[in-house]
Amino acid sequence: MRRTDRYFVKGSNSLWQIYKTVSFWKMVKNFLVIQTARYTPFLGVKNWLYRNFLKMRVGKRTAFALMVMPDVMFPEKIHIGENTVIGYNTTILAHEYLIEEYRIGDVMIGDKVLIGANTTILPGVTIGNGAIISAGSLVHKDVPEGVFAGGNPMKIIYTKEQMENRMKNLPLDE
Repeated sequence: MRRTDRYFVKGSNSLWQIYKTVSFWKMVKNFLVIQTARYTPFLGVKNWLYRNFLKMRVGKRTAFALMVMPDVMFPEKIHIGENTVIGYNTTILAHEYLIEEYRIGDVMIGDKVLIGANTTILPGVTIGNGAIISAGSLVHKDVPEGVFAGGNPMKIIYTKEQMENRMKNLPLDE
């Protein structure tokens, strides 16, 4: 179950009413910072931009690949642990605008998480420590610690216990 706060609107659809929700100037600033970070090859610079200008919580040694798209409107609702990898062209949303309502929710990504390329993470989800999300997934619900999950819609492919057994049985390089 995703944890989002719901806000109902009247009249035109909620996205048409965007500047009642988010300041125009906040959006401009966030857009410029995100576009700069999307193209920079310097991981430390990306993290600095996200922490200082967008107020995202980003752990040490977390790596955002090229073209990652954090939420433009509410990036401060994104929390990412340490030593995590966010794959190429991943989108992390903390909002969703619908016809008669909009929803906002924190995205919590743990430590040592691997998010595959071209993944979309919806608002209000938690991804547990050590989880692996396969490329091209739609993360629409919480992901437990240590599991391997993927697909659209996302499902658990291997439990934490199955992953631990798989890792124990990997051949060692000689």
